Amino acid sequence: MAMNARRAWSYLVAVLVMLPFAVQVVSGQTPSPALLVLEKSDRSMAIVDPGSLKIVGRVPAGDDPHEIVASADGKVAYISNYGGSYSNLNTISVVDVVAQKPLPAINLGALHSAHGLALGGGKLYFTAETNKAFGRYDPATQTIDWILGTGQDRTHMIFVSPGLDRIVTSNVNSGTISIIEQVMPSFPPQGGVPAGGRPPGSAPGGGGPGGPRKTWEVTSVPAGRGSEGFDVSPDGKEIWAANAQDGTVTVIDVASKTASQTFPVSANHANRLKFTPDGKRVLISGLGGGPPGSASTGASTGSNLAILDAATHREIKQLNLGGGSAGILILADGSRAFVAVSEKDKVAVIDLKTLEISGEIPTGRQPDGLAWASRN
Repeated sequence: MAMNARRAWSYLVAVLVMLPFAVQVVSGQTPSPALLVLEKSDRSMAIVDPGSLKIVGRVPAGDDPHEIVASADGKVAYISNYGGSYSNLNTISVVDVVAQKPLPAINLGALHSAHGLALGGGKLYFTAETNKAFGRYDPATQTIDWILGTGQDRTHMIFVSPGLDRIVTSNVNSGTISIIEQVMPSFPPQGGVPAGGRPPGSAPGGGGPGGPRKTWEVTSVPAGRGSEGFDVSPDGKEIWAANAQDGTVTVIDVASKTASQTFPVSANHANRLKFTPDGKRVLISGLGGGPPGSASTGASTGSNLAILDAATHREIKQLNLGGGSAGILILADGSRAFVAVSEKDKVAVIDLKTLEISGEIPTGRQPDGLAWASRN
């Protein structure tokens, strides 16, 4: 009995010793869904369990990471390596979210200062500020298969419609929002249209067999100084642009491609703007706490997040998140929003029913871009 007792005790001790390591292995696995957070100054991507609000892993994100998107299956993340409008950076980092490891980066060749990212039709769209353009990368062929210029300074953020026939970009230094739409050309392709109505070698979007040749029309609508963060309403009828240097928001009517209204907001140096999935509210984050145009970054006081009624444009809530804030991610069910508080190295969690701060996630230095990775 004494021998059996000693063996049992030894086994229990071994289990207790190994238990922390077992827990560590489980907690280090990538959850699904997972919140992905770019930590710009640490050049890393944090993987967060949205249930426990704990970081379970980190992956190198390349030089000067700014924006991030996750593939539809939640397995791969793409990260823009920015570096500013005159940077020599020309890469987009790629991360295996499940294995928590970097993959070979996408080399953009002559395209530099990638920033805004969007996925559409299984392809990756990205802005290239230095080139006043945006491009499209096909992961299947590992090639850049399309580039289009906007003619605007600092083409920064990008939106792609579900039908892939409308693209929207913000152009910070030009103070404009570009609406790029696919249209039929006003003249037939050279050589005429053959029987059946399909020019040789034509395709939707402009190349390869598959349909009539189409072209793209770019309309740049004046918004305000420093127009950067923007979003398209869920019904596709309006574009709201945050003008950081003016402390205002401009509402653009998509059908007429004209600005219908510009009004002030409390989120100073407004940086990002997002509609809730039902289209009823708009969240706007601010980088600074001083008045627009001031040198102060005293974001510990005042509003870092403004919540507006989309129909009336009335501000219904101001939140002090404790510091200058940037990236906004709203869950598809409309229950919560995550806001990167870049100045205080954390992500704030907002309950969208109570419109109160319900939690926070301590992060590495200068969190910004956020993405949601949900594996199928």
